[in-house]
Amino acid sequence: MFEGELVRLRALRAEDAEHHVRWRNDPEVVHWATAGDPCFGPVTAEAVGLAFETMLRLSPRESAVFTVEDLADGMVIGMADYRDLDPFAGCATVGITIGERDRWGRGHGSDALRLLVGHLFGAYGLHRIELDTWSGNERAVRAFTRAGFREEGRRRETVLVAGRRYDTVLFGMLREEWSGLPG
Repeated sequence: MFEGELVRLRALRAEDAEHHVRWRNDPEVVHWATAGDPCFGPVTAEAVGLAFETMLRLSPRESAVFTVEDLADGMVIGMADYRDLDPFAGCATVGITIGERDRWGRGHGSDALRLLVGHLFGAYGLHRIELDTWSGNERAVRAFTRAGFREEGRRRETVLVAGRRYDTVLFGMLREEWSGLPG
C-alpha cells in the first residue's frame, strides 16, 4: 500500500470488480479513458469477473493493477496499473483511470500517477516509464506533462471519436528526470 497526499494505492481485491463494471459502463469514463474504445466498455459483469480472475493472479514482476482510494473518505475512485515491465531494459508502461467523475480535475489522478511512478523507479530501479493518451484528452496531456513526462511522439490519426480523428500521444520519463522533480 502506498499513500500520497490525496490517494492511496492498494492491491486489487475481488470486490473491486463492481466499481470496474460501473466505470466501464459509464459512457463519459469510457470516452475520456479510452476515446470510446468499445473493447473497454460497455461490458458485462461476467466479462469483468473473468478479467478479474486474471488480474488477481498477475505477477508483480511483470504487471499489476492497483485500486485507487481517496484518502479523505476511503472511497474507491479508480485504478492504476503497470504492464510490460522489462527488468533487462528497465522499462514499464503505466496507466491511470479515475472512474468517479466527481473526483476529476481535483488532483487524484496526478497523485496516483506520482505514487505509481515513484514505486516503479524505487522498487524496481527502472530507467524509463511510458504512457499514452489520445490528443483529444487535453486534461490527461496536461496532467502527464505536469507530472514530468515528456511528449516523445505521436501516432497520427489512430483514434476515431465521433467521426473525428485524433493522435495517440506518447509520453516517457527517464529515471533522472523523476529524481529532479520536487516532492
